[in-house]
Amino acid sequence: MNVKGTLIIGALVVALLLAWNSFYIVMETERAILLRFGEVVRADVEPGPHLKLPVADEVKKFNAKVLTVDAPVERYFTLEQKPLMVDSFAKWRIGNVSRYYTSTSGNERLARNLLQERVNEGLRNQISRRTMHEVVSGERDQLMSELTTSLNEVMTEEMGVRVIDIRVKRIDLPAEVEASVFERMNTARQIEAQQYRASGEEKAIGIRADADRQVVVLTAEAYRRAEEIRGTGDAQATKTYADAFNKDKEFYAFYNRVTAYSNVFANKDDLLVLDPESDFFRYLKSGSR
Repeated sequence: MNVKGTLIIGALVVALLLAWNSFYIVMETERAILLRFGEVVRADVEPGPHLKLPVADEVKKFNAKVLTVDAPVERYFTLEQKPLMVDSFAKWRIGNVSRYYTSTSGNERLARNLLQERVNEGLRNQISRRTMHEVVSGERDQLMSELTTSLNEVMTEEMGVRVIDIRVKRIDLPAEVEASVFERMNTARQIEAQQYRASGEEKAIGIRADADRQVVVLTAEAYRRAEEIRGTGDAQATKTYADAFNKDKEFYAFYNRVTAYSNVFANKDDLLVLDPESDFFRYLKSGSR
């Protein structure tokens, strides 16, 4: 192959390389910035195929997905100066590509570290203004919401990063104070349980006293009612006897005497000494009236 042919092949290769270097593609999951001699000429390149100047232009691509910063467990102090071990994470993504590039040089690790420092600082400030109860349960959601809003404003301005959410995975007590805190909690629960038991016993005594009073009242009322019914029955019986006596005095006397005979001679071992001519035996004599 002569020199001319070599030059032609070399020129074609250079032309192909230049053509290849003039073309680039930005994916949907990417954010890109176009530099010309190191200066930003296009801040946010849209997804799709694009052309650029060979050699002069350079394309920087960054991850456009939602990323996670998983912060290590940190010790924070509440308003009462009680220590808490907090394990948190933050969700973020690139918002302003140009500012992100100029502040971090497109270094994702650097961006994570800066964001992690900001999250720790924000948590420290938020927790220091609240009590332990408010941090653990009372105002936990409000704390996360306020921190996310404020940190998003700061990070958007400083780094072009949009903070989507900040959450706490776990809140623990330090090992050195955990036992004493649990002991105080146990003591408080025992005192509360004793108060509940005392209150329950007081109510039980009141209920039993009321039940005993009702028993006495009901028993007295039942006895009164029974005596009234018995008295009414005795009165009716007496009236019935009186009516019967007035209708046939002789029969009434005979009935009383027969009843007396039954009572007197009910037991064979009974012994009575009476005058046979007494009026008591009048109805035992044959034909007597």
